[in-house]
Amino acid sequence: MKVLVPQELPDVEPIAVEGVSYVRYDVAAPIPAKHSDAEGLVVWANRDLAAQARQLPQLRFVQGLAAGAEATLKGDYPEGVVVSGGSGLHDVTVSEHALAMILYCVRGLGKCRAAQARHQWKRGAPKPQLNTADSVTTLIDARVTIWGYGNIGRELAPKLEAFGARVRGLARSDREEGSVRVYAAGTREEPSPARNDVLSDTDVLVNILPASEATKSIFDAGVFAALPARAYVINVGRGATVDQAALAQALRDGEIAGAALDVTDPEPLPEDSELWDLATLITPHIAGNRPVGWEKLLARNLAAFLAGEEIENRLA
Repeated sequence: MKVLVPQELPDVEPIAVEGVSYVRYDVAAPIPAKHSDAEGLVVWANRDLAAQARQLPQLRFVQGLAAGAEATLKGDYPEGVVVSGGSGLHDVTVSEHALAMILYCVRGLGKCRAAQARHQWKRGAPKPQLNTADSVTTLIDARVTIWGYGNIGRELAPKLEAFGARVRGLARSDREEGSVRVYAAGTREEPSPARNDVLSDTDVLVNILPASEATKSIFDAGVFAALPARAYVINVGRGATVDQAALAQALRDGEIAGAALDVTDPEPLPEDSELWDLATLITPHIAGNRPVGWEKLLARNLAAFLAGEEIENRLA
């Protein structure tokens, strides 16, 4: 079984699986004719996945490496192809990026960077690093809510708790996971009673929601209004989950203290978007820019596929 593996992946070689041969390919170019007989395809940042999939009539197995399903499912695959996603591969990197964004906002590093650009030593009046009803300046005792609490949230929560934060989650179901209380968020049209209670007592709201019809623009004007004015919003999920006009209005009106965005809708963010000036920090969708452990997931799934067993993270 010939499996095509992106040459753009980090310098990690695929793990040998009996009966499998690996060939590197360019995700930005058409599949070479000599490899049109490939039966397996690893998907990672492909420029035109639908066209590439049409060049592989014998395709039987696809391993996507993105955290979300939408990029992997864009392929125009032959009928019956088994498709797996990359859930779990970005937990460490996205949680690390989210933590960096949170600290940037809470510790006021943007203001420090602006003062540095002006060559100003602008310390201000000495004051203790204490959170108040009006401002958040430390993660010590800060109330951090993770919306879309799942694998990445489980990775991020202990990192935040190590800084002294109190972590809660919002998700589809109500439950407790170790030290983290997770509340059912409800839907965009019918938010749960608990959701607004949690939001009204949140210092930092972290968005790790996937893009779907159910989550489209769920971060709307009502969500921003429910947050206290001291709160920061961090988005390392998907841009489509946020009503960006409502976010811009909330930032402009001071309904929230700031926002750090790794994802936007559309991407790239247009040069004339007011969010460039209103947001506290914008990074170009780089939070999960490395699928950690992809070679192990690929090997496990290929072995299971060839043995006729259930694969991990199956999407189709």
